[in-house]
Amino acid sequence: MTPYLSIPRQALALCGWRAGGWRVQTKALSLFMVQWALNLLWTPLFFGMHRPDLALIDILALWLTILVTLLAFWRVRRLAGVLLLPYLAWVTFATALNFTIWRLNP
Repeated sequence: MTPYLSIPRQALALCGWRAGGWRVQTKALSLFMVQWALNLLWTPLFFGMHRPDLALIDILALWLTILVTLLAFWRVRRLAGVLLLPYLAWVTFATALNFTIWRLNP
């Protein structure tokens, strides 16, 4: 795993653990799983299918889901929400790249 992805992924695992478990935080952890699924979908859309347009739709949904997840985790434990900030920053950067590639390749 590359270093620029290992830190956000470690933070994701830690914030999921810090949220308190499924019995306590069903909503927050369900949001966490939705953003994880959207994250997994992006790579095959962008690289596998060569569809930056569909990948852009996915990554915009991912960005919004991360933000909602961050707020839900913040309400549970501030640290859990803070740990999502680097991930949100990375996805913001990736969204800008995805948008640029989509725009330059009609």
